[in-house]
Amino acid sequence: MAFLLELAALGFLGWWGFGAGHEGVLRILLGLGTPLLAVVVWALFAAPRARWRPRLPLVLVVKALVLGGGAAALYGVGHPVAAGAMAVVTAANITVAETFRTSPSISAESG
Repeated sequence: MAFLLELAALGFLGWWGFGAGHEGVLRILLGLGTPLLAVVVWALFAAPRARWRPRLPLVLVVKALVLGGGAAALYGVGHPVAAGAMAVVTAANITVAETFRTSPSISAESG
């Protein structure tokens, strides 16, 4: 689910960038550059095999910026209900993933 949300966020960022109302080169830069910047930031700080793995609060900030940016981009292209749904699903997914990531496994306790 998390990977699908990441892909959707990148798609929404690109959609917003290409439709931001600018013409020519700026439109292309926003359409390609916004998702590319999100990929670079994600790969450096939030990916499971991130180059630098900061403490959880910074990882959550990066996830909020990238995935929340996808929801904001969807809102920006005129789909507020879908943007709200994306934001809620993203928040739920991150909460569940981080809860299970930090809780001790059951097999470790019984072994």
